[in-house]
Amino acid sequence: HAVDIGLRVHTGDLLDRGADSRKVVDLVMRLEEQAAEAGGRVHQLLGNHEVMNLVGDLRYVAPGEYAAFADEESAEERERWFRAFTLANTSELEAPDEAELRAAFDKDRPPGFYAHRRAFSAGGQYGDWLAQKPLIVVINDTAYVHGGLSPLVAELGLEALNDSLRRDVTGYMEQLALLDAAGLMDPAVNFYRHPQHAEQLLADPALPEDAGDALTELIRLNNSQIHGGDSPLWYRGTVGCSALIEGDKLATALAAVGAERVVIGHTPTLTRRVLQRLDGRVIEIDTGMLSSAYGGTGNALIVEGDRLAVVNEMKEALLAPVPHPRRVGIRDESLSADDVARILSNGQIVSSATDEGGVTTVEVSADGHTLSALFVKNPRGRNFVPQIAAYRLDRLLGLDMVPVTVSREVDGEAGSLQFMPANTTTEERRSASGGGSSAWCPLPEQWNAMYVFDALIDNPGRGWGRMLYSRDNWQLILIRNGETFDTGRDRPAYLKDVPLELGDAWIEALHGLEEGALQEYFAGVLSKRRISALLKRRDRLVEDAQVAQVASQ
Repeated sequence: HAVDIGLRVHTGDLLDRGADSRKVVDLVMRLEEQAAEAGGRVHQLLGNHEVMNLVGDLRYVAPGEYAAFADEESAEERERWFRAFTLANTSELEAPDEAELRAAFDKDRPPGFYAHRRAFSAGGQYGDWLAQKPLIVVINDTAYVHGGLSPLVAELGLEALNDSLRRDVTGYMEQLALLDAAGLMDPAVNFYRHPQHAEQLLADPALPEDAGDALTELIRLNNSQIHGGDSPLWYRGTVGCSALIEGDKLATALAAVGAERVVIGHTPTLTRRVLQRLDGRVIEIDTGMLSSAYGGTGNALIVEGDRLAVVNEMKEALLAPVPHPRRVGIRDESLSADDVARILSNGQIVSSATDEGGVTTVEVSADGHTLSALFVKNPRGRNFVPQIAAYRLDRLLGLDMVPVTVSREVDGEAGSLQFMPANTTTEERRSASGGGSSAWCPLPEQWNAMYVFDALIDNPGRGWGRMLYSRDNWQLILIRNGETFDTGRDRPAYLKDVPLELGDAWIEALHGLEEGALQEYFAGVLSKRRISALLKRRDRLVEDAQVAQVASQ
């Protein structure tokens, strides 16, 4: 913890994807010294790309980043490594094609590569500087971290997390240095191949004991929590999970580090502006300022007590962080949910087609945008449009899984249009491929939220065909919610034996469903009888959750 006046915090990712990373690091190092001399302070945090460079994960290092070190790499050094490369890539039975090998060597290890690796190793100019940096700092009740406040933060707490995970990084660097000195680990071997390479070396009975110890420790540290999806350097749940999923985890993590809110980087914001979400407890400041990669601009968050303001690189008038936009599925980032609703409601229907399964897809255009949507005819009966009701309930709860859905007449039939995002895959395909491990919001937690929602709306069966995933972040998207909102009080059959987890955020949201307000909110789409049944199912869910909480204590 710190209480500082006149300080700067940088949430990491000084490195990768650009030719001038070294200049950026040098600038921050100078600012750190100058700030201290002036009575201020610079807090530089580790980002995932700093750690990647320290441990040898070089997937995103740009050629220009290596070139910045070329003058510190001698011809003799490169020739020595080229001979080792030649031996490793030719056999005794074939004459090496030196020109071909040289081209492959220079492509894989361009000039400056080995000097770059020395600089970011244990004992190197940048390696030693970065290895001292924390993962999280808390200043005046605000936590600053690169990726997000994962459950691991709540588990370990501030000091233990900084100490243990940073120690894993320095330990990894030390083992790499030992193995490099012994000639056992080429710096070009990628981080993800280190365990395999180490296992092969450990199979040698003539391997010295100290080298074997270093290889064994390297394997262990390769599995450190700092490299996993729950690491505060990699975690995206703070951005990618809905309030119903993330709210409780965030509250627990903030309490564990003694903060009221968190400022994060790592994930470029949808609108390339500084955003806030979860009742202002999360501030997202990565505005994609590396324009060549992300098309954004530089922005800085100014924190003065409870006042937050943003200044951009053009030094325009101070702005406040804006709300994180609702986004269910990929679309043009300039379009808000309200924009999508307006286009679907009022745009020109340019095509309509029904497949063999009876599913009707419609293309709607307006203002230079063309959107795909599913059309579903309204069921018989007055005041009953379940597709619209499901979307409205999603908005009311903050579930963020049901795409924008509007009333619309198509080919003389009254019904609803539900936005169909681009670049999605089905649950059937995901399950068959085993995809989704990189989901911003863990899939089991998304499924649990879906189950709670289906129990609330009395969905008789979700089915794989009504579950989509956005391929960019594996967000679960719930479509075709027409067979819902019956008048039963119990869970649907497919959920009777499924354990549902409802935390405080869910219970608070469910308690907020008040009958009088719902009758106005669902006017024309749900009758009083169906709203009454909805509330009874709500009461049953809350009661079951409270019983489960007591039983677990």
